[in-house]
Amino acid sequence: MECYRLAYMKQNNLSHINTWIFDLDNTLYDPKYNLFGQIDVRMGEYIQNIMTVDAPEARRIQKHYFQEHGTTLRGLMAHQGIEPRHFLDYVHDIDVTVLPPDLELAQQLADLPGRKLVFTNGDEPYARRVMNQLQISAAFEAVHCIIAMDYLPKPDARAYAGLLSAHAVDPARSIFFEDMARNLSPAKALGMTTVWLDNGSEWGDRDALPDHIDIKIPGLQPWLKQTVEHLKAHT
Repeated sequence: MECYRLAYMKQNNLSHINTWIFDLDNTLYDPKYNLFGQIDVRMGEYIQNIMTVDAPEARRIQKHYFQEHGTTLRGLMAHQGIEPRHFLDYVHDIDVTVLPPDLELAQQLADLPGRKLVFTNGDEPYARRVMNQLQISAAFEAVHCIIAMDYLPKPDARAYAGLLSAHAVDPARSIFFEDMARNLSPAKALGMTTVWLDNGSEWGDRDALPDHIDIKIPGLQPWLKQTVEHLKAHT
């Protein structure tokens, strides 16, 4: 409850926001659906196939690259010279129908005043499949994905600069939602308002620096509901 009380106080300071930016995985849906668990398996298989290693070694390499480079993909590009599109197609070949449509979230997003963007280390085809399954695609103006980032993933500062430039975003009037706390630091440095979804996702609390987190919430929808109501009442 303390997270929500603090977050509610912050709502008084959001009338200037005109761009709402959301991470995708474990942010726009609950981590309990574990889509990344499916992706994790596919990444392990991919590494086993290209490096001829067993499953435990593939997992060690996968997690090492993730921690060192921001994504497993970036590590494989740097150390193995892989073709990124082939990797992305392989690891995102998963069952997204485990996600139920989320009409309540779709309405909350539609009711937020201003633009909505997705900012993800996945690729756009995968992001669109997830968004279509959730039935929230109509709320979003664009997806800024790993390909648009030239494969430089969050938390690389260049990814954020590219997002702002590509979509003409004023960082001082934007807010960014993420389940991975470390991905908020570059956004904060650029002047964006930052929201950490402390929802138990894997590695979510790594490098959770309080000075880089404006709002901390355990889940997205209750906060969005309050925010929409607050903004409507003060316009």
